[in-house]
Amino acid sequence: MKSVIIVFFWVALPVIANGQNEQNYQDSLLNALRNAANDTIRLDINRKLGLYLQNSEAEPALIYHQAQQVLAKNLDLKLWEADAYQQLAFCYRGLDNLPAAYEHYMQALKIAEDPSSAKNQWGYSNFSYSKSPEEARQSIVGMIHYELSGLYSRTRFNKEALNQLFQALRIGEDLQNQKILSVTTRDIGHLYFRLDQPDSAFHYFKKSLLYYKDSPYQNNLGTLYIMIGDYYLEKQEYDSAMLYFHKGIDTSTKPNTLIKASLSHLRLGALYKSTGQLDSALAHTFKGIKIAETINENFNKAAGYSQLAAIYTLQNNHSLAYDYLDKGKALADSLNELYITRLMQFLNIGFDQKIRLQELEIESEKTKSSIRIYTLLAGLGIFLLIAFLLYRNNRQKQRANKILESTLTNLKATQSQLIQSEKMASLGELTAGIAHEIQNPLNFVNNFSEVNSEMIDEANQELDKGNINEVRTILSDLKENQGKINHHGKRADGIVKGMLQHSQKSSGQKELTDINALCDEYLRLSYHGLRAKDKSFNATLKTDFDETIGNINIIPQDIGRVILNLITNAFYVVNEKSKQNIDGYEPTVEVSTKKEGGIVLISVKDNGNGIPEKVLDKIFQPFFTTKPTGQGTGLGLSLSYDIVKAHGGEIKVSTKENEETEFIIQLPIQ
Repeated sequence: MKSVIIVFFWVALPVIANGQNEQNYQDSLLNALRNAANDTIRLDINRKLGLYLQNSEAEPALIYHQAQQVLAKNLDLKLWEADAYQQLAFCYRGLDNLPAAYEHYMQALKIAEDPSSAKNQWGYSNFSYSKSPEEARQSIVGMIHYELSGLYSRTRFNKEALNQLFQALRIGEDLQNQKILSVTTRDIGHLYFRLDQPDSAFHYFKKSLLYYKDSPYQNNLGTLYIMIGDYYLEKQEYDSAMLYFHKGIDTSTKPNTLIKASLSHLRLGALYKSTGQLDSALAHTFKGIKIAETINENFNKAAGYSQLAAIYTLQNNHSLAYDYLDKGKALADSLNELYITRLMQFLNIGFDQKIRLQELEIESEKTKSSIRIYTLLAGLGIFLLIAFLLYRNNRQKQRANKILESTLTNLKATQSQLIQSEKMASLGELTAGIAHEIQNPLNFVNNFSEVNSEMIDEANQELDKGNINEVRTILSDLKENQGKINHHGKRADGIVKGMLQHSQKSSGQKELTDINALCDEYLRLSYHGLRAKDKSFNATLKTDFDETIGNINIIPQDIGRVILNLITNAFYVVNEKSKQNIDGYEPTVEVSTKKEGGIVLISVKDNGNGIPEKVLDKIFQPFFTTKPTGQGTGLGLSLSYDIVKAHGGEIKVSTKENEETEFIIQLPIQ
């Protein structure tokens, strides 16, 4: 009987919710929680309540997600526990408690990155559109990376925010998860818009619209409409901007989406201000502020007050303009102080971020100094004392600024040196192989030169005897040998030029290149380079080149570096596995090319030990390496990923632990 009641509850609850308004939905959830038959039902209802409240009432939402976390831990439901930490982090982010948000995201990531967390399968489909527990686990990892990007974006670390978004996007593409794909492409577009790259921004906005079309997750569609509206507003295409701002309002009518409704009205106010329709600008700005006041959204209120001040200034109503400017400044200052306080606690997120924290601290100190000056003007003696203190502080800040500027300069120089070191390291891998390759044509040149010298002596002897026909035969052989000397000399010259091209900085110019010849050349050079360092190493080389490909338009030095890096890594792993003395093991590296439609596929496959699943998502991150300390910079795959992306292509990896790994480069035929 108990199981029948549980089944009825899962079927009936969505029907009840769909048939009632929002308040009744919340009340029905609370009533169901009070009458829940067991902990699994309580677990699911607590999550639903937290999710419903987190965008409008983050503090009550925390309570329900904390209950979800405790219940999930007691029931040993790891996926539910990871989700609970993720939702708690989202709530803390909404409350501007950035350290707590970061800590809870890390807790969620620690659980979800462990494949064993998917073993207990119960109820994963209640919070995931995934087809299996493993897919649900990976989708949680993807969404954590996505939400971490928002955290980094809030703290102005745009580069790390983009890195997190592209990690989430890769997972979304692998899973074909429409939810992850829709929100990541949207936010990538938003970051590019903030970085003043509108064309790139609009490209991802269009992708996001397509993904939202097929996505079961429509909650934040209003945010995308606002972003697209801002894009058109920036381009002064006011009709299109207005259309999307109104769409933002139409899709943001529920209590948990009112923040987007507020922002949509504010952006409409900005649009009308730009077109000179000041009465409409005031009406929408006041609507945006009013909605923000009902949900206590101070950022929107501060932006609205500043916008009102600008509109009243255009109407020459300077009294109201001053009043709203003062209100906006006071609210913005309080938000800035809270923001800086939270930000200063946001530690352990990398060297670049720590430098940025110091910069923000200096900016905050300058703001506080200005406030102190204005408040202490009443007394001349106090003013002089404060002026002296500020002068001394300013000198200290200038010295601190110089130190920070020097640190940043050194950091950029170090990064450039590391990248160049990675390129030179790959050149070192080539050197021994190049020496081996050059030796063959040089041997031919030397041998034919010696033969020609002997034949000249024979020709002179035959001339003395008057044997003209014999002399002509010798001269014909001389000419043929000379052609061979010229051919092998040019071959050696080509190898040297290829080495020089690899060591130089890329020209950035694409040119038609025989990709099969490029792969074959780097396979031989890499193999001979490793053999020169370790005479005991042997491996089977296999090639399968599609001769129908022809030449493709690429930057040969850059793609050559990518191919060399993948082949060198393949030789490294099969060499390491061969040292384990496994019976019957034959180290093998396969390089193949294939043309599929408008794409060329380049595959580098080895039968080494594979890549552990727990680090598979990290292999393209800068400075991540599985090699022992001192044997790799961790930049090779990161640079390869960036080079392939710059060519409009993709690089993917498939692996089986203890069996094989295959990297596949996809390049468009242009």
